[in-house]
Amino acid sequence: MLRFGQVVPGKGLGHSHGRSLDRARRASSRARLGLDGNYSAVRELLWSRADTVIWLDLPLWLVEWRLVRRSLWRWLAREELWNGNREPGPLGWTDPEHPIRWAWKKHAEYRTRYAARFADPAFAHIERIRLHTRGEVRDFLGSVSRIGTPPAASRACE
Repeated sequence: MLRFGQVVPGKGLGHSHGRSLDRARRASSRARLGLDGNYSAVRELLWSRADTVIWLDLPLWLVEWRLVRRSLWRWLAREELWNGNREPGPLGWTDPEHPIRWAWKKHAEYRTRYAARFADPAFAHIERIRLHTRGEVRDFLGSVSRIGTPPAASRACE
């Protein structure tokens, strides 16, 4: 599984949409690839190559709870995020670009956008899985075997 940040590095020195698209094109040419993220500059390319899209459509209260908990831990632990950056602490959470504020502002917009994409006949060739709750996510993960693990070996790992 690759995170978009591994394929498409965050904005900064040397960041360009063309370079990001080239990196996403190379990464998505692999026979088997899982990606997470929501980088619009490469979304069309990745959806055109996808056979399955899984949407974690969790409620805003849960998304915010997880973001606050994770941000607090990262701040207290002084955990490095990328390129030496660290969580700014609670005062930095008021920044409109911080994930806590970003999610609060964009959750409804992304929910509407993804619902439209999931209903769009242009994506009928893609298996679309929409998970609304932690229980649905847990059940889904329990129903799939490890990628590349033979079924017998998969059962042995349970």
